[in-house]
Amino acid sequence: MNIIISPAGQIRFIYSDDLIGLIQEGEARTRRASHVEPDESGWSADLSPVGGPKLGPFATRDEALKAEVAWLEAKEIPA
Repeated sequence: MNIIISPAGQIRFIYSDDLIGLIQEGEARTRRASHVEPDESGWSADLSPVGGPKLGPFATRDEALKAEVAWLEAKEIPA
C-alpha cells in the first residue's frame, strides 16, 4: 500500500476501508480510478478513468479488486 504525502500535507492513497480514519481527519476528495462491475463474462475492472485498460473477466469481485490495485500500484497511481 502506498500513501503519498506532499510537501503541502496533501495525502493520496488507494482507498481501502482500513484507511477510513485518514478520510475522517479532514477535508477529503475521492476520485474514481476504475469501475469494478459484473458483466456477462464475470467481473471486470475498467481502468479507463486513469487511462488504463479493462482487466478481466474475473470469477469474483475480490479478484477484480486485487487486479485493479495491482495495476494501479504498478503504474504508481496515485503519484
